Amino acid sequence: MSPRLVDWTLAAAAGLALATGILSLISGETREWFVFALHGMFGLWLGLVLWEKLRRVWPRLAHPKRWEKRTVFGLAATLLAVLALLAGLGWALGASLAPAGYTLLAWHIGLGLAVTLAISLHMVARAKPLRRRDLAGRRNLLRAGAFALGGMALWPVQQAGEHLLRLPGAARRFTGSYEAGSFGGNAFPTSSWVSDHPRPIAYDVWHARVSGAVRTPLDLAYGDVAGSDEVTATLDCTGGFFSTQRWRGLRVGTILDRAGLTSGARYVSFVSVTGYRWSLPLDEARSALLATHVGDEALTHEHGAPVRLVAPGRRGFEWVKWLSAIVVLTAPDPGQILSIYTSSFTPAGRGEGT
Repeated sequence: MSPRLVDWTLAAAAGLALATGILSLISGETREWFVFALHGMFGLWLGLVLWEKLRRVWPRLAHPKRWEKRTVFGLAATLLAVLALLAGLGWALGASLAPAGYTLLAWHIGLGLAVTLAISLHMVARAKPLRRRDLAGRRNLLRAGAFALGGMALWPVQQAGEHLLRLPGAARRFTGSYEAGSFGGNAFPTSSWVSDHPRPIAYDVWHARVSGAVRTPLDLAYGDVAGSDEVTATLDCTGGFFSTQRWRGLRVGTILDRAGLTSGARYVSFVSVTGYRWSLPLDEARSALLATHVGDEALTHEHGAPVRLVAPGRRGFEWVKWLSAIVVLTAPDPGQILSIYTSSFTPAGRGEGT
């Protein structure tokens, strides 16, 4: 492959890996398995193209005296790409390393963002437009196609190898998460997006306001929600674990029926005491659960007590904890994405109040 074609192919593979990686964070239903498969394929494709890049530039990198001022961009991008790929592969195979206290998955995500930035800077500094002759020629096309098909072929080989060798990675869910504490009540791991850390809320003072596109706004007390509706659902955290539990409480549809919906109701937003919020389409929200118990145990504070949302098929960060309000919306809520990054800075999010 021509040098320019290698560079642009490398940028394309990194961009596609990043895009599918971000999409994977909000994909939790079994039918969305292909998102994770594509992410793996694009990552392996990136690795193959990176090898081609290194094979070509190694003679120059091996002699620092031959470096140019802009060589540092390429070297930084290359190093970050290698580390990101190794972290992702290590996580997939089941390596239990946690450098600096962070899992390999966390490193993979962080390095993936960094490598995309580094490659972007490298392309700005050194990229040259593709020419017709860079795309012409049977050899160029065959090699480019071989790298792309190689990435696609290596992914199922990796999956099969994990099962054949009985590696820990073979036990992963399709999302890449590992099982932890299923059907063990509150024993499963605790996690909070960013660093929300509110104070515990007493059950007898907890309440939640139901408002928005409803005919009759409601004020819910804990006793109104601690029902007998039960659902078995898997909480799949983007931090890398999943836990299947029996959750008990009250279905959201029951609450919406009590409040009555106006004709424009389309979405339901669930708001945490910290200001963190996430919304679901109306039909999906109806089947979600406001949970007060997990297994035979009342939820602990770390798991979102007194009441948290259980949204089957959604990733864990969408299961809003420490629920304080339900707002029926007539349109999507674009501000919710910002709220999950700013909630830790609110007084309640910092643990200064409720």
